[in-house]
Amino acid sequence: MDETPPINPTYNQGFVTPNTLPHKAAPRRSGIIIISLLIVLASGLLLGFIANNKSTTSLVANPTSTTNNATTSAAINPGTLLTVRQVSEQVRPAVVQITSRQTQSNSLNDPFGQGASGSVQTGVGSGVIYDKTGLILTNFHVIDGADSLLVSLPDGRSFDGTVVGSDQQTDLAVIKIDSKGAELPIAPLGDSSQLYVGDGVVAIGNALALPGGPTVTSGVVSALNRSVTEPGTQSQTPFGAVSGSTSGPQLYGMIQTDAAINPGNSGGALVNMYGQVIGINTMVAGQAEPGLQAQGIGFAISINGARKIAEQLVTDGKVNHPFLGISYQPLTPAIAKQLGLTLTQGAVVIQVQAGSPAARAGLKTRDVISTIDGQKISDESTLGQIINTHQPGDKVKLEVTSPKSNGGNGQTRILEITLGQRANN
Repeated sequence: MDETPPINPTYNQGFVTPNTLPHKAAPRRSGIIIISLLIVLASGLLLGFIANNKSTTSLVANPTSTTNNATTSAAINPGTLLTVRQVSEQVRPAVVQITSRQTQSNSLNDPFGQGASGSVQTGVGSGVIYDKTGLILTNFHVIDGADSLLVSLPDGRSFDGTVVGSDQQTDLAVIKIDSKGAELPIAPLGDSSQLYVGDGVVAIGNALALPGGPTVTSGVVSALNRSVTEPGTQSQTPFGAVSGSTSGPQLYGMIQTDAAINPGNSGGALVNMYGQVIGINTMVAGQAEPGLQAQGIGFAISINGARKIAEQLVTDGKVNHPFLGISYQPLTPAIAKQLGLTLTQGAVVIQVQAGSPAARAGLKTRDVISTIDGQKISDESTLGQIINTHQPGDKVKLEVTSPKSNGGNGQTRILEITLGQRANN
């Protein structure tokens, strides 16, 4: 995808499994992503260049709005600050437990899948009812690969869930339950653009799949607009440094919080002190390396971005993501010197996918992109964030400098590139 985030999360290979000790997890899936906070200087990431076109992020994919029945519950008076207890009472009834089941064939005894089915893998995550028709917002990794979904409300009711649409790139999904006309609790959605560092927040979700309903924890907004990525295979860059993931989802505009988030919380609600959902809990920071433990660092997808994705999933069942077709790494003084350039910031192209929009426009390895649409690439996520404000077919203007090793003379040129469309997951 089109960005180079500094944080590399990994999926904990297992959702929380019901009826097990809290510290154990099923061997298959994760109810929360464990993040290795490795800030790699040369963390080049595939910009729309992922094997088999597996989707990754775009919290602002600019979809067409189709809000006929978006948030049907009235938001609390923004001027009324609530206690944690009041926030819980307002939102907790609409935070559901999602139990996913997937039948695994016994490949050793029945390699062709013609015999009896094998074991059933079960995972538990969370979701938020945001619409009176039974629409539920959750994470893609909560429902990924599931043969069936069981949605359990805190009031004891349970319903079968069906997937309306899902998007691996943004790690978001919308599922639906049919309440047969019975009233459902609805969580009001807020405006995440109004958040400030230091604001109080409450995290609600089915941590560790403990019985008795969702767990409530509280904390503050620790940081805003974080960029994180699920790591894939690492590779050597042309400049001798190890690049970051080239195949994992990259998530933009993430809300960082110290409110406790645990396995099972994925897809749950991050709520402001007005009782409005302002994020979907998704990740938690884990052990970065032996002897270094990260604590109190969790991440949620901003509700403004999640709502846009949800609207497109409900309308189309999928999200259209722009595609450029490069991987890159930040320009450092050492790399600039090696290239013989005087530039101080930008993105160094380390790979160009054959046949991609970037390739057709003439971008080459070692070219340096210094601006996109007139905006300087001042940090590691600027390029990806701007790309993801566009739709496939949109044109972007890149200011590119080619070093002498690329047949250039250090002069800049402007390339206008028409973005392609990434294949959906």
